Amino acid sequence: MKRFLVGTIVNSLGLWLVTTLIPAIKISPWGGSGIWNLIGSYVVVGMIFGLVTSIIAPVIKVLAFPLYLLTFGLISVVINGAMLLLVSYLSSAIKAGAFSIAGFGAAGASNTALGWAMLGALVMSLSTFIARSAFKAMKLL
Repeated sequence: MKRFLVGTIVNSLGLWLVTTLIPAIKISPWGGSGIWNLIGSYVVVGMIFGLVTSIIAPVIKVLAFPLYLLTFGLISVVINGAMLLLVSYLSSAIKAGAFSIAGFGAAGASNTALGWAMLGALVMSLSTFIARSAFKAMKLL
């Protein structure tokens, strides 16, 4: 349970960094416009991101193993971007426009949406790597 809570906090901080650095990725607060609503939105989307990366991503990585071999692992950037698009889809199924990526919506996805999602996935993976390393050094994880 502690690991899930720390992982949710790490994912929330990573999402905050992604939405701060990348102009095409936005998050809107659920239930109002206050700061606590925005923090709650980050936590809920962080939980969705944690569930997607712990349940769906390993299955896709096993199925895409031949592509990992052919591309020397570079396909992982595309897969992580697709996982971020899936998080955007699932969070907007809960509330429309909660976590949005420019070019991705009800009509489908464009090439630019996948590009922004891949860039967001790179920033997210770097930030979560640094945060998880810090939490392991503090013996919280």
